[in-house]
Amino acid sequence: MSVVPADVLPGGALAVQEPAAGAAELGPRARLWPSLAAVYRAQLSRARVARIPLLFVATFQSVGIMILMRGVVDDGAEAQAVVAGSSVLVVAFVALNLLAQYFGQLRASGGLDHYATLPVPPAAVVLGAAGAYASFTVPGTVVTAVFGCVLFGLPLAHLWILMAVIPLAGAALAGLGAALGLLAPRPELATLLGQLGMSAALLLGVLPADRMPEAVRFARDLLPSTYGVEAFARTFGADPDWAFVLGDLAVCGGVGVVSLAVATWAYRRAAVR
Repeated sequence: MSVVPADVLPGGALAVQEPAAGAAELGPRARLWPSLAAVYRAQLSRARVARIPLLFVATFQSVGIMILMRGVVDDGAEAQAVVAGSSVLVVAFVALNLLAQYFGQLRASGGLDHYATLPVPPAAVVLGAAGAYASFTVPGTVVTAVFGCVLFGLPLAHLWILMAVIPLAGAALAGLGAALGLLAPRPELATLLGQLGMSAALLLGVLPADRMPEAVRFARDLLPSTYGVEAFARTFGADPDWAFVLGDLAVCGGVGVVSLAVATWAYRRAAVR
């Protein structure tokens, strides 16, 4: 019987080990936009049943505020501020308050570990969740704006501006809500911060700015939703100054980019702990 070296045989042990000696090639890293779309669809389907009742609550809350303010404010600029602030308040309730609670609970329950194991960029997780929650605000905001215009006798001609106000204000408030939820050490604190943020949007956004003290006006300028409210309120005039409207929307969009970047950083920070 002849003896043949093991490395000569095609099925020998050495022949099998030689290809495994090199490092295995990893698959391509997931790109941002496909990952964002996947997270958005998943969040939208999961939150659809649970968040729709809360959306009705946010809408009825804003409508009730306008009914109460109808007998307090005068027509004109004050009515415009009330309608615009109440409409954006729906966005604040969902994108800021509920998103802060969601990320606070996700961090406390260890749900971030699940996302950390997926081959998706951190920005896709934050943007996908923020976009899904902001999408729920569209029907409520439109209904609130139409009801407010009819209640206060304001024109409906420029309600198309909501197509810009909702995503820009939603991005700014959703980024802030996600950052609050991810940075809060406990979910109860995240809920508290979300509630305080929504209360600030209510008090500083719905009430006419002319009746506020100077210190409160300064705090109002620091609130991201203020610029969305101002942009929407300016369109109720007979001859809107579109330069100021675009300026307010640009500021709102810039704040949205910064807040989402902070939320992404907060997600990275919370995921590695």
